Amino acid sequence: MSFGKSIKTCLTKKYSSFSGRASRSEFWFFYLFILIGYLISFTLMITVSFNLFWLIGVFMLATIIPAFAVTARRLHDVNKSGWFQLLPLPAGILETVFATSSESLEILFLIVGLGLYIYLFILYCTNSNKKNNRFGKNIYVKTKKSKK
Repeated sequence: MSFGKSIKTCLTKKYSSFSGRASRSEFWFFYLFILIGYLISFTLMITVSFNLFWLIGVFMLATIIPAFAVTARRLHDVNKSGWFQLLPLPAGILETVFATSSESLEILFLIVGLGLYIYLFILYCTNSNKKNNRFGKNIYVKTKKSKK
């Protein structure tokens, strides 16, 4: 999938679709688009005026749902639940809770959270499941054109 097609798919066709599957190219191109959008917004805010801080907020609000959706579809493509993207959340919450009381527990939960982020990154980079799975049909099948 191309860069433009990925953005069009994630922002229009499948804006809030958490079902189905997403290829690696769709996932990574959309996150590249988000990164470029943040860089442009931040640069404009720094160079033009700090009053443009709302630009980052608007961009974030416009892309947060499609980002969660494409991540869930990407996890479906490797035959994992879309809820896996929330794996590091409890460790992050516990790290924050213990930040003031116990430094050793804070470090423990920091390491656990980092390990879970690494696991998710590996899943995002994993080759797709080329067979039909519980989340949908194989999206990599090339359709045969009929000959007349």
